[in-house]
Amino acid sequence: MAMREISVEDAKSIAIKKGLQPGLVKGTEGIQFTKGNNARLQVIPWDDFEEALKIRKLAVYESNGWMKIMKR
Repeated sequence: MAMREISVEDAKSIAIKKGLQPGLVKGTEGIQFTKGNNARLQVIPWDDFEEALKIRKLAVYESNGWMKIMKR
């Protein structure tokens, strides 16, 4: 199945069900989802995550519950 762009609210809903939070890769501008137990990632608020997506022209894409952050 093809990946489809989803809203941050939809991504948040999926992430919560999977125990994921938005994270910032320390020392970079990279963002990804995390379970919060990775020393390389800093958990960030959803508002900061959404702002980072906008600034970097990224979006969350989903297929069968699997999410990926990619360029628009």
